[in-house]
Amino acid sequence: MPDIDDVLRRQEQIIDTIGWAVTHVLPTDEDPDTTAPFAYTVGLTAHHYPELVTAGLPLEVAHCLLNDLARRAYDRAERFSHGQRISDLIAGYDAIIIDGPPTHDLLPGMAIARYGRHQIRLQQLVWPDQQGRFPWDSGYSLEPQAQPLIAQM
Repeated sequence: MPDIDDVLRRQEQIIDTIGWAVTHVLPTDEDPDTTAPFAYTVGLTAHHYPELVTAGLPLEVAHCLLNDLARRAYDRAERFSHGQRISDLIAGYDAIIIDGPPTHDLLPGMAIARYGRHQIRLQQLVWPDQQGRFPWDSGYSLEPQAQPLIAQM
């Protein structure tokens, strides 16, 4: 298993090459049910963009979605706003961007370590349930811990 210095070196190489890296956080053996898996970007802050986070998705899916959004920001200077619907990211569903601070459940630790907590702006990609409802909608079919949020709508 690589040590933290190896992880940081690899992350630095990825950021230098493409402009950002995606970091995954998994539940631990000690708390397997209390934390949803989540992924977030590191590197966008250096280019004056918010870091991006999403929670509760399979890591490969989260990685692809965050890379797509980060590419839009980094390569095309696209800015996302709180409450913005994105219809061309998840096949057959809209996603919504929300702004908010890091939380206990969604803490972008590597980004905070790199840039400092006060430099980090955070935007979350929120995905709907199979009926197209979001966590703040009546009838949302998933438990709140399936997709913790950095803010409410």
